[in-house]
Amino acid sequence: MTTRLQTLDGLSASVIRPVYRRDALTTGILHLGPGAFFRAHLAVYTDDVLAKDNRWSIEAVSLRSTDVVDHLNEQNGLYTLLTRDTAGTTARVIGSIMKTHAASRDPAGLLTRLADPAIRIVSLTVTEKAYGLDPRTGGLDLAHPDIAADLANPTQPRGVIGYIVAGLVARRAQGLNPFTPLSCDNLPGNGAVLKRLTLEFAERTGPALRRWIEETVPFPSTMVDRITPASTDETYADARRLTGRTDRAAIETEPFSQWVIEDHFVDGRPAWEEAGALMVSDVSAYEKMKLRMLNGAHSLLAYLGFIAGHEFIRDTMQDAGLKSLAERHMQAAARTLDPLAGIDFDEYARALIARFENRAIAHRTYQIAMDGTQKLPQRLLQPAAEALARGENAETFAIAVAGWMRYALGTDRHGNPYDLRDPRAAEIAAIVANAGRDGPSVARALFSLPGLFPADLTANPTWTGRVERALEPLSAAQPGSVRGPL
Repeated sequence: MTTRLQTLDGLSASVIRPVYRRDALTTGILHLGPGAFFRAHLAVYTDDVLAKDNRWSIEAVSLRSTDVVDHLNEQNGLYTLLTRDTAGTTARVIGSIMKTHAASRDPAGLLTRLADPAIRIVSLTVTEKAYGLDPRTGGLDLAHPDIAADLANPTQPRGVIGYIVAGLVARRAQGLNPFTPLSCDNLPGNGAVLKRLTLEFAERTGPALRRWIEETVPFPSTMVDRITPASTDETYADARRLTGRTDRAAIETEPFSQWVIEDHFVDGRPAWEEAGALMVSDVSAYEKMKLRMLNGAHSLLAYLGFIAGHEFIRDTMQDAGLKSLAERHMQAAARTLDPLAGIDFDEYARALIARFENRAIAHRTYQIAMDGTQKLPQRLLQPAAEALARGENAETFAIAVAGWMRYALGTDRHGNPYDLRDPRAAEIAAIVANAGRDGPSVARALFSLPGLFPADLTANPTWTGRVERALEPLSAAQPGSVRGPL
């Protein structure tokens, strides 16, 4: 039986491992949401700089699930990062995570750590839906279960906004510096969103708390990018083969990684720029480029690819129609962007296609398709409205939206049901249940979903007609191809 990955001793010679002494590290970052993306991104950038500054190791906390926490605890925080490309797979053991906790087991422990002055950054990868953002108002969703529960009982929070406010309350009461909340989720203006929600929550606690947070707490925005599929049995098998150790926390990713960070921190930060991060005063232009060109094309391929029977994004790239559509969509998305110093949008698009084509990365279309109502506005709907305002036809955006609408029906081409995995899934199901199955009927029903589609789109009959026409042939999509609108 293979030994568990618990120490750095006895690893295979080819494995890249930390070059610092883990027993000399002190913790400066508390991270909420220790999923695969965090372990392929922020934890790796931090691992790269700990040899020069040992004050920034990470404690990771899961607000809900316990599996990842348990696996990491059993391995003293160590895990294997597999980097895959067509040349092969390399293994690296990451050591930047020193402790992990499950808030569902010990909520008081998380509150204690948030109040500890040693914690100077509280970073987050909790997915868009965990913020409790009301897409219709841009503020708190008072019906969100966590928001409602935490407003009713702010001293015993269970959601991310509630915990952040409770931690800041404790810091203020002790006369301590606040921590810097650092969102690394795929939200446009993620720092500004986190700030707005935190201030609105704090206002309901008391105006003085809101003023203190507004005056003292920075909320830097970030742009993050690294394709990180969900781990599979093959991931764990390859980690065991390459390291000689069993590792149930192993993850896999691509060689490419990008992180752009607004350099606004209240009490220091790691020298992430030495690991390749770009520190800037305003991240918005980089973020918009990534959301519209990469994430928008990813969503397009996920919905149309899933409908066509393609399990992975790499498979969609073998479909000439889908690949051509993705290229056209990136060009259309680029035309909605302002020029960005040092960035060639055509070159960026070619690099994205090459990443999507990477046969070594098994990124499931079904994984990318989840949480569509949280992702569509920034990835597809807002740029579509801007494209129409510039006199363009926004055709590829219409096709992508039609793909989402077909996916929202919740049954594959064989009539088999699947879980939408969307926070508004019940609402969507109720709407489509009362609609016909022809393209115009489905489109009109979903256009009525409150707070999702901008009026600039739904009031444009030419564009909505494009969606309806694109949707019609998708219901008859056969395995291996999506034809008609392409």
